[in-house]
Amino acid sequence: MNPTILAAGGIVWRYDGNGQVVVLLIHRPRYDDWSIPKGKLDEGEQLIACAYREVIEETNLKIKFGPFITTVEYYVADGLKQVSYWAAHAYDHDDIFLPNAEADEARWLTIEDAIELATRESDKEVLSVFFKAPYDAQTLIMLRHGKALNRKDWLGEDSDRPLEQLGTAQAKRLLSMYQVYNLEKIITSDAIRCYDTVEPLSRALDLKLKVEKDISEEVWQKNKEKAKDFAKEIIKEERTTLVCSHNPVLPRMLEKLTKKIDFDYPDNKLQPGEAWVIHHKKKEVLQIDRLEAPSV
Repeated sequence: MNPTILAAGGIVWRYDGNGQVVVLLIHRPRYDDWSIPKGKLDEGEQLIACAYREVIEETNLKIKFGPFITTVEYYVADGLKQVSYWAAHAYDHDDIFLPNAEADEARWLTIEDAIELATRESDKEVLSVFFKAPYDAQTLIMLRHGKALNRKDWLGEDSDRPLEQLGTAQAKRLLSMYQVYNLEKIITSDAIRCYDTVEPLSRALDLKLKVEKDISEEVWQKNKEKAKDFAKEIIKEERTTLVCSHNPVLPRMLEKLTKKIDFDYPDNKLQPGEAWVIHHKKKEVLQIDRLEAPSV
């Protein structure tokens, strides 16, 4: 049996001149079909990074990812294909589609017209799901630091405990996954393991790294309300923000924000290098995605 073919893509959307949501379909001359931008996963690539790369390659548009939409499966000549999709906001109206090797034409269409034009039934299904999703939400990311040296192997202050080799490798791979959100702000606990997790990302994106003591494990042990209060304040901001902190701090911060919704906390914690991606509007949490740690 052939292994499942993994692929990813994005539903590219924007508001037209009348304030109506329109989505982009591309024409692929190789298949002579109208399709959502998507493509196959490269070796060692994360799905979300694949989706971002493929959308840019096939559209040449500046995009900002939002919530995960859905995964569909269908059979092709080489076997079962599984495609994952994210909302992708084309935020620069001066951008134009450029014909390329994968797509020779593109059309901005209402959801209804896009569903009618899309060739593949699975694309029609994805577009229907997209229309019901919180695609125009703001994004807050809660990231647990990369794999750190074991506590029993470190003789110094816990706040100075560094990343181990795996954690350092994870930190170097964050860019491909988190650049998709067009981050505007990065905040870290003052612990070395948190700072070193996001410093390469902040440097690559040319963002000043803000250090916040109130989300450190040390402060948490003394006053748990400070981190919760920080969560309440940060979700008010209209900027796409990434916060790097610890267990058990992050789960309690998330609980503070989700009291009014039903959310399942797997093991009530994140593994090193994992993140919750919280999509919200007017302080209301609408959807929470989970991103695995970078492949290294």
